[in-house]
Amino acid sequence: MTNPTHSDVLIRPGRIEDAETIHAALLKLGTHIGAHQEITSTSDDLRRYGFGEKPAFSTLIAEVGGEFAGLCLHFPIFSTWMGRPGVYVQDLYVEHRFRGRKIGERLLRRVAAECRKEGGVYLRLSVDTDNEGAKAFYEKLGIAWSSYEQTQKITGEAFFAFADAPENGGQE
Repeated sequence: MTNPTHSDVLIRPGRIEDAETIHAALLKLGTHIGAHQEITSTSDDLRRYGFGEKPAFSTLIAEVGGEFAGLCLHFPIFSTWMGRPGVYVQDLYVEHRFRGRKIGERLLRRVAAECRKEGGVYLRLSVDTDNEGAKAFYEKLGIAWSSYEQTQKITGEAFFAFADAPENGGQE
């Protein structure tokens, strides 16, 4: 296959019928970074939370010749320090055979442009600590590592216990 030209790549919003394709890409991404066992979502979860009445995320799908080439899953965020909205890129994935063809860059630029049209002023994402290729890719695009932030999270049973605990920590 030859490199697609700019006009050969179609970038479009994800649709509910893309849920299986999106989920398959997420599984491939998880496998690529050695964390496939962490993925517990299903295609039904993506349909429910991404394409329902109140979508929790949006996707952009890249296609080359009608074939899935990549995706960018994202959602709006807000900076209280800047007082402006932004966009958080949760997942960026490009099929292996299409890598090196600027599809990932085009997906990110489209997300940034859409965010900017809505008054957004920044893009944020996380990178797996061992994914040196992704780090280099983002740095090349000017998406720099933030030395003053660290991602924290709580999931599963620990999250449920935390969420269900009284707000005063059980003390009156």
